[in-house]
Amino acid sequence: MKVVALAGGVGGAKLADGLARCLPAQDLTIVVNTADDFTHFGLRICPDLDTICYTLGGIANPDTGWGRAGETWNTLEALKTLEAPTWFQLGDQDLATHLERTRRLAEGETLSEITQFFCQRWGIQVRVLPMSDSPVQTIVETDHGDLPFQEYFVKYRFEPSVRGFRFEGATQAAAAPGVLEAIESCEVAIFCPSNPWVSIDPILAISGIRQALLRARVIAVSPIVGGKALKGPAAKMFEEMGIPPSAQAVALHYGSLLKGFVLDVVDADQEVQIRALGLKTLATDTVMKNPNDRQRLAEKILAFARQELKG
Repeated sequence: MKVVALAGGVGGAKLADGLARCLPAQDLTIVVNTADDFTHFGLRICPDLDTICYTLGGIANPDTGWGRAGETWNTLEALKTLEAPTWFQLGDQDLATHLERTRRLAEGETLSEITQFFCQRWGIQVRVLPMSDSPVQTIVETDHGDLPFQEYFVKYRFEPSVRGFRFEGATQAAAAPGVLEAIESCEVAIFCPSNPWVSIDPILAISGIRQALLRARVIAVSPIVGGKALKGPAAKMFEEMGIPPSAQAVALHYGSLLKGFVLDVVDADQEVQIRALGLKTLATDTVMKNPNDRQRLAEKILAFARQELKG
């Protein structure tokens, strides 16, 4: 079964890894949010791409879900001594990724080409594609003014209240090579349990992607469990946008794009309302504490997809 997964953040990386454990490499394409990308110390940093690639390559920090396992922080400590802006943590191994990406971009390689090369070096067999090779930036509109996403998320620890979002450059950006073709040829597209507002929506904002998904069979996995986000500010964002955070709210957010929806068993009482939206549902344990959980959830979702495809 040909599968396309849209992903960003730690939750997206975990399910992407679970899917990679269940599917032949040639049957899985992962399209990654790059609207979180930014330049820091002159280096091009792609947090979601790196989190997903590090996870798929088995080199992610198992405690945080982001960054590299066995990381050291000598450069960061030296920067602190010089009173440099160290609000975004750059480990020594992680720094090598950003240095080489920036060098290759300066020499004219595209982000897609660089990502493909990095995946080869890290032993990643599934296809990982940035949503676009063109720069797109998520701007979070807050009560403290407009903030680039990484400043909102990391520097200010997502404390400002959210008023809205915009994705600068998205309307001019084209989907990266292979993205639209993968969606058009897939049997199912899966929205990973990533933040709908700032991980999945930027991908959908790229020209042609939403339209392609409207012709596909799409299943979303809720990142909201029991009214809370397992990680990050998704639930807080829903609240500040005037929407009570829930699995149902996530289903409503994606609306007509969906054919199926996966929610946690603790939210099974919302299945009736979600089915009333015309969606087929699967209530299961969606919490992924370890690689076995990732594979178990992926197997459940794929079995649900196969059953849904028959209908």
